[in-house]
Amino acid sequence: MIKSKVSEKVQRLDSALVDVGKSIKILSDLSWEPKHHNKFITDFEKGNPKLPEVDYPKKDLSTEKTTLQNIIAECDTNHPLEDFISQTATSYYLGAQLIENLGKPAFGDISKQIYGEPRTLLASTKISALDAANHFINVTSSLIKSCQTDEAAVCLMAEHVKEEMESVIKPFFAKHPVEIVIDEKLVSKAAAGATKIRIRNFTCFSQADIRQLIEHEAFVHTLTLINGRNQPNLRTLGLGAPRTTSTQEGIALFAELITNSIDLGRLRRIAARVRGVDMALSGANFIEVFKFFLENGQSESESFFSAMRVFRGGDVNGRHVFTKDIVYLQGFVEVHKFLETSLSHDRHKYPTYLFAGRLTCADIPLLEDFFEKSILTQPMYAPRWIKNKNALLAFLVYSRFVNELGLSHS
Repeated sequence: MIKSKVSEKVQRLDSALVDVGKSIKILSDLSWEPKHHNKFITDFEKGNPKLPEVDYPKKDLSTEKTTLQNIIAECDTNHPLEDFISQTATSYYLGAQLIENLGKPAFGDISKQIYGEPRTLLASTKISALDAANHFINVTSSLIKSCQTDEAAVCLMAEHVKEEMESVIKPFFAKHPVEIVIDEKLVSKAAAGATKIRIRNFTCFSQADIRQLIEHEAFVHTLTLINGRNQPNLRTLGLGAPRTTSTQEGIALFAELITNSIDLGRLRRIAARVRGVDMALSGANFIEVFKFFLENGQSESESFFSAMRVFRGGDVNGRHVFTKDIVYLQGFVEVHKFLETSLSHDRHKYPTYLFAGRLTCADIPLLEDFFEKSILTQPMYAPRWIKNKNALLAFLVYSRFVNELGLSHS
């Protein structure tokens, strides 16, 4: 039986996890300095590319890991909220181990444990993320040339992107100001937090990039963090734990697709990253993976950043690398199936619950009663497309129809 509020034990465990979770920041600890980009591109253009020499800080997170172990040990996993806290604490423990092993062989093993591998079959399917990536690359190869635009016409700089994003985002998050910050150290084109969305400086953006960043970064990643941080009884929902990464990126990619914010170039980049991870795991080094991205239509600069996403935290010689980039396709399949199953089985509130904080699809049925009893609150903000259940269901039914008829493989 769910009481009107959570127990003191849950409050204490939740508070302890929030405190320790804030100190474990995987992506920022993996980042490379801008000098590596400049040196590599300069050497490459001279015809003499060299493997980047990256030094990672040595971090001791023993105190944080002990705190996490204590939280895990105290949780009663038969209680849904304590089980959620336990799973999230375990996820952060793996994240702490990942950070402690930057540049070491163990880094790659832990990364695969957290994010998975490109050749593992996707849930409820007979294909892997690598199979899906190869399909997208092959199918779009003959189409991409007809969709290319003159580069000079699409080179929008970060300041312009900032202004356009702010004009949409500020009115949407009326009670929670979100700042757009230009950052030259970013690996990806953008990174979202609860109060800031950072976009990479010295980068050419297109108009399609702006729409994609708004739907992906603002209306999924930032939105779920804000909603999670405003949960009165489970603030852990406001943490970006590694265990939620696949679902988060899956929702964000789904959002791009259903709002027509994705284009062929973006789809190919996502697919190419999966193949890049597979190449690196098989022994390809940074230069070889960089050249692969270059051959697939990316500029020298973007090819560097794409390769850097794969090798950050790992070994530039390959095999021990960062596998996070497989979760976009992995998570998309998971989220698509979750939404379709929820709506077809009259679980019409499930899709909305997904935006109440940082959750996985599997968390929703376990926490359903807590939402129903208002122990967990409805999302303060939700993207427009999730509110239109009829249109969402039509989109999902059509997607299923295409799959079942095999039209996607024609």
